[in-house]
Amino acid sequence: MSKHKKKQYKEQIAYQEYPGAGREYKDRLFRLVFRRKEDLLDLYNAVNGTDYADPDALEVNTLDNVLYLSMKNDISFLIGGTMNLYEHQSSYNPNMPVRGLMYFSRLYEKYIAANEIDIYTSTPKKFPFPQYLVFYNGTREEPDRRQLRLSDLYDPLPAGQSAGRTPCLECTAFMLNINYGHNRELMEKCRRLEEYAIFIDTVRGNLDSGMELDEAVTQAVDECMRKNVLKDILTEQKAEVIHMILETFDQELHEKTLRKEGYDEGKADGYKKGNAQGYEKGSTDGYIKGKTEERENSIRQIIKMLKEVGVDRETAETKLMESYSLSGEEAEGYLERYWGKKAD
Repeated sequence: MSKHKKKQYKEQIAYQEYPGAGREYKDRLFRLVFRRKEDLLDLYNAVNGTDYADPDALEVNTLDNVLYLSMKNDISFLIGGTMNLYEHQSSYNPNMPVRGLMYFSRLYEKYIAANEIDIYTSTPKKFPFPQYLVFYNGTREEPDRRQLRLSDLYDPLPAGQSAGRTPCLECTAFMLNINYGHNRELMEKCRRLEEYAIFIDTVRGNLDSGMELDEAVTQAVDECMRKNVLKDILTEQKAEVIHMILETFDQELHEKTLRKEGYDEGKADGYKKGNAQGYEKGSTDGYIKGKTEERENSIRQIIKMLKEVGVDRETAETKLMESYSLSGEEAEGYLERYWGKKAD
């Protein structure tokens, strides 16, 4: 694919409605669901018990990159004198307060620069009130609400040195369980959040019934469209949504399984060799084998799904190159294997 066509494709799949820099297809579904100010404002009102009605009162200031990290925060915005950071997590992460500290540092840095605030004077300045929410929808059992604090992660001081001393830094995140069936009152107040929960629950239900991942996702998309669940997004960006979910669930459901299978296989081989060295090598080889099979299976499913939803071959090649850091030659090799030979 030519550089010009690749550029056109990237522009085509950027989120045009979301303020700020364009978001490519591989960004999280949660951010896509709340890309419109109207939906984000509805979520804010539901969480805080407020009744803001003007979407333009909400100023999105999501960071593209944070400090030295090769990652983005999900959604951050200003409204009603509050600086809000919303993160989505599909696995429990007790270290979110550390990330929040780093994010908020940059957010306030941007705020100070944009408002030309001089913090080197004797006059006290006023700043937006920070609020940090983590929306969790992983498979681990978690309560509706959990508080995560940075101070809980600090090493304890030696005996006799902790009296009267408190940490100078604190960052508190409130983790909300948004799996379907949890936080019912919140779901009733924000239909968009409930639709997101229903969609994820439908995919998982299909998987639990024994469907293959690609079939589970496709049927969930079709079922939710029939039931008017995220219908606008699923209609307009069906291929991108399917790709996001395949990547998310492939990581969530297959990585641990394949790692365990690879470990168990290596363990058995190691025992057969009758020595610790053989056991260790067998475990390592089994793990590597499991990871390789996981990647191969993921690429095969993605190619199959892209072909079924009508994505052209050149677009599929670009998706593979960007999602799996493949060269053009490597991507073409996978396409020949799972799509078919390229027409002359």
